[in-house]
Amino acid sequence: MGHVCKKEFNCEKELTLAVIGGKWKMLILWHLGKEGTKRFGELKSLMPGITQRILVNQLRELESDFIIHREVYPVVPPKVEYSLTEQGKTLMPILETMYAWGKDYKLFLQENVTDFEPQTGPFD
Repeated sequence: MGHVCKKEFNCEKELTLAVIGGKWKMLILWHLGKEGTKRFGELKSLMPGITQRILVNQLRELESDFIIHREVYPVVPPKVEYSLTEQGKTLMPILETMYAWGKDYKLFLQENVTDFEPQTGPFD
């Protein structure tokens, strides 16, 4: 049973945020959606600053919520790959809209806030 299935939500927006909320889940989904299947080490190297423990926990939650698929290959050493499920793929338009909004907002801040210092991020 998925991690969000055991909780009660007041509205659908709250449910959506429970599934994709937080910095790391959105980045995981972005990389899998834009670049395709990745191994654990590849995902970790794409997200500087994430610890192994956090990445494992985020991947487990996304898997239990049916958003990503974990494929284990019976080889030595073990090979594990992660990809988006069909349900996970439906989140990409949401993430793309969030990216576009953030890009526009960043430009707005650059034009309107004198002490704004633009930062680059993993979506740039």
